Amino acid sequence: MSDKTLSLSELENLVIRALTANGTSARNAAQVAAAIVTAEADGLKGHGASRVPFYAAQVKSGKVNGQAMPECHDVGAAARRIDAKEGFSYPAMNLAVEHLTKLAKDTGIAAAAIGNSHHAGAAGQPVEKLARAGLVGLFFANSPEAIAPWGGSKALFGTDPIAFAAPRRNEAPLVIDMSLSQVARGKIMVAAQQGNPIPEGWALDPEGNPTTDAKAAMAGTMLPMGDAKGAQLVLMVELFAAAMTGSLFGYEASSFFEAEGPAPRTGQFLIALDAERFSGGEFTERVETLFGSILAQNGTRIPGARRFALRAQAERAGVSLPQALYDEINTLAN
Repeated sequence: MSDKTLSLSELENLVIRALTANGTSARNAAQVAAAIVTAEADGLKGHGASRVPFYAAQVKSGKVNGQAMPECHDVGAAARRIDAKEGFSYPAMNLAVEHLTKLAKDTGIAAAAIGNSHHAGAAGQPVEKLARAGLVGLFFANSPEAIAPWGGSKALFGTDPIAFAAPRRNEAPLVIDMSLSQVARGKIMVAAQQGNPIPEGWALDPEGNPTTDAKAAMAGTMLPMGDAKGAQLVLMVELFAAAMTGSLFGYEASSFFEAEGPAPRTGQFLIALDAERFSGGEFTERVETLFGSILAQNGTRIPGARRFALRAQAERAGVSLPQALYDEINTLAN
């Protein structure tokens, strides 16, 4: 079966229609669609259009409140607590970015805790927005259980992404975005949807055995990057994203991939810093000096460069979806 090619605006309109047809407000649908389309354009398909059927089903079942409007509470001079109200994370994260952009430029550093939230999507997106506003961004998010504590066999933590972004002079920002599992769980989900195998070393089946079967991996556990060190980083992120935001830990949260069950109520934590203020105006100059040394070596690139190149290509030529996925989303939209 051939793929279906869509322009970014066509995909965005399709996603908006699919979400609103299943109970999402127009305002929320637009913000969710913008994040999904950017992820798809950036080549991050596990956070792109493949999520739409899951999102629509969860809104329809009431697991996600598609009408929710996030609420922002001042909890300090440069600290904000945002209640996502069991709705999508994207409106809450956009609200956090809006507040932090103003606060960090006034105070030098600001932070926002987002609770009662949902799937964070591509973790690099909120920090990229901060970087484009001239700030350094650091982001933590937790997700439903997928990784066992090191030495254990039962999943307690999510794949828990972290992201970092920094502005550059006359260039797209540096963006570092990574799941703390060997690979983002969304990649395994896409493989399971398409009936493709996965490489060994990504995950274990429900019995704790290495597997290349994507469906068995989805039912089993993910392996952390860096073995024991990665497991410690996952614990750190779980504390930032769940404990710090008053949200559920990975083992307490319901799946992002199922319509049944209660709201996941996961969390995100976002920090913004005015690096020029901390560095006495030297930050950008020092960044470019370091990056020049990196790029002087053959075979190197700056993190984020690939996604921006893919995004530019997608803006020109559109993106391709598997025909079955396009048909499923189109059915949801009509």
